[in-house]
Amino acid sequence: MSDLVTGDAVVLGLRPARLPSRGLAILLDLAVYVTGYVLISVGLTMATASLDDAAQAAVGVAGFLLFLVGVPIAVETLSHGRSLGKLACGLRVVRDDGGPIRFRHALVRGAMGIVELILTFGSIACIASLVSARGRRLGDVFAGTLVVRERVPGTRVMPVPPPPPWLAGRFTGLDLSAVPDGLWLAVRQYLTRMNQLDPQVGAAMAARLADDLVARTGAPPPAGVPAAAFLMAVVHERQSRDAARAFAAGPAPASMPVAMPVPGPVPVPGPVPGPVAAPVPHVAPAPVAPVEVPRAGGFAPPA
Repeated sequence: MSDLVTGDAVVLGLRPARLPSRGLAILLDLAVYVTGYVLISVGLTMATASLDDAAQAAVGVAGFLLFLVGVPIAVETLSHGRSLGKLACGLRVVRDDGGPIRFRHALVRGAMGIVELILTFGSIACIASLVSARGRRLGDVFAGTLVVRERVPGTRVMPVPPPPPWLAGRFTGLDLSAVPDGLWLAVRQYLTRMNQLDPQVGAAMAARLADDLVARTGAPPPAGVPAAAFLMAVVHERQSRDAARAFAAGPAPASMPVAMPVPGPVPVPGPVPGPVAAPVPHVAPAPVAPVEVPRAGGFAPPA
């Protein structure tokens, strides 16, 4: 499901991919790699026809290792975990914290893939994926990665949980005009998926999103308020403002009767005699002493 919304543009709602979809993606990748290897081997054979047998063998081994290890690692690194097979199946390799993989993650996965995918014909990878709760093979375990589904059909929109009662209405004066839409989307999708994340990963992500909100609003962080509760309260305040703005700018009711003009002479009203009201003297208002409002501090949860 393409709901990734961290600062690295990765899906927050992580749905681990299972063995059938991962196996299909690997087969598609192998078909592409084998086709490319055959074409390159034919070209290398023709180019090294004038060399001796040892040089041809060395070139053949180097080309085989390049397509066996180097190409998959380069593809996963440059595409941030989306090879052609995974792209066709709607899968992606991400880190455990939801971020995009780097070269070291792809290197560990590729090195372990030689053993558990090629040398054992995928038997070790199948057993590890079936045993793992999140469908990870040994390469994912050692690299700290996870294969997730990016396209999930029929996914309904999850509501944002309400803030704690002691935070309701506390951020009415907060300036939210400088918060970009991407950050709002990240906060919303974190709040709808935070119960599905690892507690430590979720807490770190909430703290990072809360810091981004504080930096955009220019207000100091509220003291004693948890990061997740602060995000809930700010999102609820934005939703309340949007609802009030939509209600104020709503269209006029269509059932309102409209008076139609009646043809005929239009009477001209004449002067109507009557008493003339005396002018009212202007009275200046009494000065009001300014009231000093105490500054609000951080918001702390009730004891």
